[in-house]
Amino acid sequence: MRKIEKKLIIDEVAKLCIEANYNIPKDVMNKLKKAKENERNTLGKDVLTEIIKNDEIASNEKVAMCQDTGLAVVFLEIGREIYFDFDIYEAINEGVKKGYSEGYLRKSVVKSPIFRENTKTNTPAIIHTKLVAGDKLRIIFAPKGGGSENMSTVKMMKPSDGIEGIKKFVIDFVKNAGGNPCPPIIVGIGIGGNFEKSAILAKEALLREIDDVNEDSELAKIENELLEEINRLNIGPMGFGGDTTALAVKIKSHPCHIASMPVAININCHAARHKEVIL
Repeated sequence: MRKIEKKLIIDEVAKLCIEANYNIPKDVMNKLKKAKENERNTLGKDVLTEIIKNDEIASNEKVAMCQDTGLAVVFLEIGREIYFDFDIYEAINEGVKKGYSEGYLRKSVVKSPIFRENTKTNTPAIIHTKLVAGDKLRIIFAPKGGGSENMSTVKMMKPSDGIEGIKKFVIDFVKNAGGNPCPPIIVGIGIGGNFEKSAILAKEALLREIDDVNEDSELAKIENELLEEINRLNIGPMGFGGDTTALAVKIKSHPCHIASMPVAININCHAARHKEVIL
């Protein structure tokens, strides 16, 4: 068995908080630059130019790329050969508190959704945990801004709705969202499981590399078809019109009950922030 110290986790989580908010993922930046080259709408091209410039300034000057530095969402993969002599969730939250303080990141968490008193630490984080083989700890940090997170939904569809029903649901939802989630967006779609599982699947789908290809060829085909249809909506960068409404569509599926077909949509803004470390 391998022991991991609490301080190491706190320090690494703090670094992830800062890195994720300062530095856009390289694959996303490359996609934005390619989108700029291909964008035919003049205003859309100008907006993409400003987005790229903003992200470069954030990285070079070590400041947040967006004033909404997000709700802390953490995915943990804990090897079965690891043990802790402390509360791992407490350590994660201490790391978030430290990172948001040292990185001068906005604290956006309220104690109660009704009474709205700020916790002033950006905690508690939302933490999802999996046990896996081995003696490693993988921590994925994905801060999620309110604008894009608010453009999320779950629908308990009928199996008879089929692929075309799913596609119509996604297209209609993205169309109605318009410029609210700060496009160009990445659309995460979770299909299957049950009500809550589909939502987690949609969020996990957003963690994939932006140019990867779904290992399920049928889902890969649906992703491509949806991306093409979404980019024909003329919502464009930040909602000002153009060819680039979405940079990617990512689908993750799971077995489900014979009478159900849950479908969740979780949208990322153009920042698509996430960083990870393996300890």
